[in-house]
Parts: sequence; C-alpha cells; structure tokens
Amino acid sequence: MKNMVTTFAAISIGSYELEMKIFELSPKNGIREVDRISHVIELGRDTYNKDKISFEMVDKLCDILYDFSRIMKGYKVKAYRACATSAIREAVNSKNVLDRVKVRTGLDVNLLSNSEQRFISYKAFSMKDQVADQAMKECTLLVDIGAGSAQITLFDKGNLITTQNIRLGVLRIRELLARLAQNADKYKGILEEYIDNDLETFTKIFLENYKVSNIVGTGENLSYVNFAQGEKPYVTKKEFTKIYEQLIGNSEEELADKLDIPQTHASLVAPSLMLFARLFSFTDAGKLWTPDVKLCDGLVVDYAQKNRLIKLKHDFNEDILSATRQIASRYRCNEAHTQFVEKTALGIFDAIKKLHGLGERERLILQLAAIMHDSGKFVSLMYPSEAGYDIIMASEIIGLSHEERQTVAKIIKYNAKDFDYREMSLTESKLTAILRLANALDRSHRQKMKDIKVTLDGNELVIMTSTYEDITLEYGLFKEKTELFEEIYGVKPVLRQHKISR
Repeated sequence: MKNMVTTFAAISIGSYELEMKIFELSPKNGIREVDRISHVIELGRDTYNKDKISFEMVDKLCDILYDFSRIMKGYKVKAYRACATSAIREAVNSKNVLDRVKVRTGLDVNLLSNSEQRFISYKAFSMKDQVADQAMKECTLLVDIGAGSAQITLFDKGNLITTQNIRLGVLRIRELLARLAQNADKYKGILEEYIDNDLETFTKIFLENYKVSNIVGTGENLSYVNFAQGEKPYVTKKEFTKIYEQLIGNSEEELADKLDIPQTHASLVAPSLMLFARLFSFTDAGKLWTPDVKLCDGLVVDYAQKNRLIKLKHDFNEDILSATRQIASRYRCNEAHTQFVEKTALGIFDAIKKLHGLGERERLILQLAAIMHDSGKFVSLMYPSEAGYDIIMASEIIGLSHEERQTVAKIIKYNAKDFDYREMSLTESKLTAILRLANALDRSHRQKMKDIKVTLDGNELVIMTSTYEDITLEYGLFKEKTELFEEIYGVKPVLRQHKISR
C-alpha cells in the first residue's frame, strides 16, 4: 500500500486560461507532474464587461473541459479536482454555467471563494522550500496576481499579519484601461495612476509599522517573463528595474516578439510588471522572488495533504488563526477576555466529543468565532451581534470558504442575540451553544475563574473552577445560558467553585 501510486488531475478554470495538470502521487515519491495542458479562453472578458458569461463562451468552455475529461481517461486518473475562480464566481449566471458543464462533460466543478483560492496557491508556495524558508525570515509581501484580482498578504518573521484582496487583476486592468489609452506612453501613466490608488490605501492602513524586505510574486502570467539571474531565486530591485524599463514601453507585438510568447499573453505582461514596480516604490523591499506557483499546483498539494500522501512542514491553521487575531486586534477586542473564552470553548468542545460528533475543522471554526465574538462592539454597543456578523462577512479570512465564514458570522450573531433555529444549521447550533456557555463564564471580563476543568459525568457537564473571587454575576448568567446547551446536547451544565484563599 505504501508504494501505491495515485494518478490525480488538477483543473483550474481561470479568468484567462484553462489548465489541467496530471500528477502521480505516492507516499514514497511524493508529487510528480506528468503532463500539462492549457487553453486560452477569456471568460473574464465577459464577466468583467457584461457581468455574465455568454452562451458561446460556455459552449467553448464545455468543449475544452470535455477534451480534458477524455485525456483524464487516457491517463486512468483515479481522482481529480476541478475549480473555478473569479470569472465564474462573479458572473450572475454562474449556477447555470456550472450546471451546463456538469451535463456536457460529467465534471463536478467547485466554485472557490477568493480566500480558498489564494490559500490553496499558498500551500503550493510552501512547497518551494528555498523561497519559503529564505524569504519568510524577514518582513515579506506575498502577491498572488490573478486575472481578476491580486491578493496581497503580509508576513512578518513567518507570521501572517494580514491579507487583502484588491481588484488589480491583469485582465480586469487591461479591459478597463484599453479603452482609455491609445498609445504606450499614455497607457503607462494611466496604469500607474490606477494602481497607485489602491496601493496607497493598502500601505497606509496595513504597512505603517512594517518595513518590507521581500516581495514574493505568484500567478499565471509571471512565467511569461524570465526574471532569473543566474542561480539566484530572486532579482534585486535594481535588476527588476532594468527588466521593467526594457519591456514596459513596448507594444503588445513587440513584447510578444521579445518574450517569445503569443500576443494574447503579452497583453497581460504590462499590468503585472507595473504592479510590482509600484510595490517597490511604496515599500522598502529590495528583492522580488518569483517561484513558479499556479492553482493546479496548490490543488494537488491540498489533495495529497488531506489524503496523507505528503506531510507539510507548515501549520496552515496557525496562519488562519494569526490572521483572525490581527482582525480582532483591529476591532479592539479585549485580548484577555478573548483568550479566556477561546480556551474555555475549546475545553468544552473537547470534553463533549462523543456528544457533538464534530471534527477538527469545526473546532477551528469555533476557535475563530471565540476570537472574534466581541468585534461588533467596536461598531455598535447597541447592536454588537449584528455588527459582528457584518464585520466577519466583510473580512477576508484566508483559508475559509464563503460557507465557513458565514458559519463563523452566525455563531457570533447568535452568541448574544435571541436564538433562531430556523436560521441555523445543526453544526452552527452546536457551536453556538458552546460559545454561549464559555462566554457566560467571563461575563465581567475580569477572568475571575482560574484553572477551569471540564468533564462529562453522566447527564451533567461539570465545569470546575478554582477562584477566591465573587462569581455571583457569572453564576447568574451561566444559568440563563445553559438552556440552549441542554436542548441541543441533552446534558445539564453544572458550575462548581472550589474557593481558594488569597
């Protein structure tokens, strides 16, 4: 079994290109790329200009994917994952498009949220040991450029600080600005002005206290330009500037000739080069690293990890938690109270595993809700639950699907608001009951209870605490918050105090 090889196909349906990679996976040899097939199809042009994908474009999409499915059969693919990104995600007829693909080709296509898409690409980047290990030792911007948008993620000494999605995708920029500039010089000026508008805001809000040393660039179109300088995995700012000045003033025809690529590809080079040039201008970065990372590479890493065919050195859950704690800090959440509720909620979750039947992913979602549960108070002390919901839904939490983010938001909303079974799934109800109970144990926000121990004893959930404090307030609220827990789990929470002397 250990030497068994799995043939896996990863399919990326992007805004500009369809790509399929065939891989062989085994515990012994890890991941080996066998074949790559790609087709240019500008789905994003329809979506970004007309908000929907045309009938003719869907037909072309289905024809290409049907060819992909035949190639998969030829390779005797045992597993596959096909994913669509912003071009289909943002189209108003996305459901119809995915249904026609299923009917015509038999392929199930997952619609990735932006945070899922970027997180999967980030997993592929983590496999590039030389870049990941060296670049991440310092303050680094990871810039993943897509056709529809760019994801800019700030790391400081390996810790994820923030991640923001900016609508600076190369195809979107090209479509918007092609109508405004008729010559290369004017195009360059308008392009710079357009990019600066978003980057200036990003740097003011998120980079004020950080000195960026490295920029890591990933994305489909970066492979069109050869940034390599000898054996170095990066180019310096000076080396990049030289490449940039040689290319930026050229027409699409001239770029295609110089880079030996199709003219359709060349049209995307200028926006990506300009984005990096402006990032160098707005930061103190001295190096640009360009590992060859695409969504298909991330899809195979994600599949191999989940099926325990490879073991990754990096703890990606810590990235999700780190980013969420940064958001909580931005909304002035009480850190001591949040830590208490987080630890207590996880203690309750672990103590009642046989009652809730939930897994590690649900445990993570509960943890995220605990970290962010008080964020709404920054906006409104009158309606903190509703404000907390809105904050979560408007925040980019890398690694979560839209549905998972909504689950976190609902748990926060009904942590304090009157509970409504009709709006909540069973999992959401179970996690909300746990968070309510944990939050009630620190109603004063003074962390009176020490050394909390949670045990399941027959029909009782016993919460034992050692404290010399007066916990009358917590006792009273605890009794109010046990009703939902009893209804869902069928056990009665009991709070017992072991008083200690001062």
